[in-house]
This record gives sequence, structure tokens and C-alpha cells, in this order.
Amino acid sequence: MQQSDFLQEMSARLSELLATSPARDLDKNVRALVSAALGRLDLVTRAEFDVQAKLLARAREQLAALEARVAELERRQDAGR
Repeated sequence: MQQSDFLQEMSARLSELLATSPARDLDKNVRALVSAALGRLDLVTRAEFDVQAKLLARAREQLAALEARVAELERRQDAGR
């Protein structure tokens, strides 16, 4: 779903809610609408994000170590010629 479609749908639903709901139920209805809309988005939890960030940092460290090792091996090979 594109962002503009999402915003149009939200606007239409909010307008519909305002037209058919008493003011005291508005907060509850808006919260349910936003919750449902966010539920359809492909989001991750903060915990999942943090785990992936740690894995990425570890992979970057390993890559840097391997690059340094390859550079050292190339230097040794060039020096041996």
C-alpha cells in the first residue's frame, strides 16, 4: 500500500467516524483505527531491530578483520617476490 493511499484511507475513515460516532467514542475509535492501520504495515519490534543491529555490527567487525588479513597476506606475497 502506498503512503498516499494509506493517508487517504485514514482520512476517509476518520471522516466516517466523525460523522457516525458520538464525541466520547472518538478517542477509542481513532486508537482502534490507527492500531489496525499500523498492524497492516510491515514493521519490526525494537527488540528485533536491536538484534539485527548487533548482528550487522559483528559482521562489519569480521569483514574488517578479514580485509586486514587479506591485505597482510598480499603484502607478504609481494615482499616474497
